[in-house]
Amino acid sequence: MSNNQYYLIRHGQDRDNFEGILNGHRNQSLTKTGINQAIELANKIKEKNISIDVVLSSSLKRAYETAKTVSNINDFPKAQIENLLIERDFGIMTGKKITDIAKLCSPNIIIADKITYFLDPDGAETFPDLMSRAGKLLDKLNTAYQNKNILLVTHGDFGKMFFAFYYHLDWKEVLTSFHFGNSEMLILSPKYSPKNAKLISINQYNA
Repeated sequence: MSNNQYYLIRHGQDRDNFEGILNGHRNQSLTKTGINQAIELANKIKEKNISIDVVLSSSLKRAYETAKTVSNINDFPKAQIENLLIERDFGIMTGKKITDIAKLCSPNIIIADKITYFLDPDGAETFPDLMSRAGKLLDKLNTAYQNKNILLVTHGDFGKMFFAFYYHLDWKEVLTSFHFGNSEMLILSPKYSPKNAKLISINQYNA
């Protein structure tokens, strides 16, 4: 059985985050704030003397730019693309305003502290779909690596579902139990409980 430890990062702020747009598979770069968030995260990782054996990133610019920044500052291995880390496909909600979620998707929504989640608009991956993808990714990683520290750079919705799958939690509970902000890091390990998993938070603006 694999005994990998996973460090799960959400990307820094991108242009869509700044403008309040639902990005999904849209491929925007980090804003200046997003770059600074990634740098702040990288420096906090350095302060904690975390060692990383493998760095994997979503192919979308906002994630890969975050991964590259964190790797460069910490002299980690170069980030490799892992397509299973890509954000949820938002279907017809892609490019819509975040403030329009309730209007367009009610009653099939879940309202959390900072985010309103839509459940099943046309063409979108559902959260059970994401849980299934998270399972495929975890199986793939546990087969490919043994006893490694693995950095995963991903996105808000998929990151939460990977967390839920790893810790065997109900996905609805995870959506409302914590905020996974820009350039924040969670640790997934047999040594940690879900309550102790938020390893690094940053203070700058988080979408």
